[in-house]
Amino acid sequence: MVGDSKIMYLSPGLYHRIIRPRWFTKTYIHDHIKSQFTVENKIVLDFGCGTGANCCMFGTEHYYGIDPDVNRVQFAKRLYPNHTFTIFDGKRIPMHNQTVDLLLIVAVLHHISNEQISEYLSEFHRVLKPDGKIIIIEPYLSRKKKFNNWFMTRYDDGEYIRNEDDYLQLFNNQRYDCTVLKKFQKLLLYNEIFFIAVPKPKNTQNDNPFLKPSFDEGVIPMNDTSQGKFFTNEAP
Repeated sequence: MVGDSKIMYLSPGLYHRIIRPRWFTKTYIHDHIKSQFTVENKIVLDFGCGTGANCCMFGTEHYYGIDPDVNRVQFAKRLYPNHTFTIFDGKRIPMHNQTVDLLLIVAVLHHISNEQISEYLSEFHRVLKPDGKIIIIEPYLSRKKKFNNWFMTRYDDGEYIRNEDDYLQLFNNQRYDCTVLKKFQKLLLYNEIFFIAVPKPKNTQNDNPFLKPSFDEGVIPMNDTSQGKFFTNEAP
């Protein structure tokens, strides 16, 4: 998971069984996404993939999961050996420019400060295709659900649970247009917001401050036909 935790760290196995059991992931993540998007043959980057529970929605040749937690990435590789996972260094996303159709962020942003998110949003601009989208599902603070707000801030290990406007403003400030698709309750105690962010178009590469050279040292050529053809070289 991207970001820092303020409670006891769960081992990857416990996290997968307790926080991301299959029924839970299907009900509160997969079903919502599939109701709004066609995901077949889309190149998907799962930002903060954790133990890889979301990869089941996507084809093995189209899914790429990244996470800074080495143990969770290694667990995901063992659990889903046909999907692609790599370690994120917290700075540069290890993917080529303009290769991602859908960038998935699920329960990640509430672990990350505004400053960090602003840096990541610049990287998202770089890796997304011109018509790419960011899909976000996050817990949020609601004026109408004060008990839920208290419960989330008391028991969730994310230090940055925000209200709707604050989430959207983070993206708007970095040149994204946002659309809220749905708000729902998770296990009665969590307020969840489901929205998309789309980069505002730029006319030319020279105008785009986010588009940096893709072919750094160690980058896999784009004509590579292996599973990881959109990734830069993976960490072990």
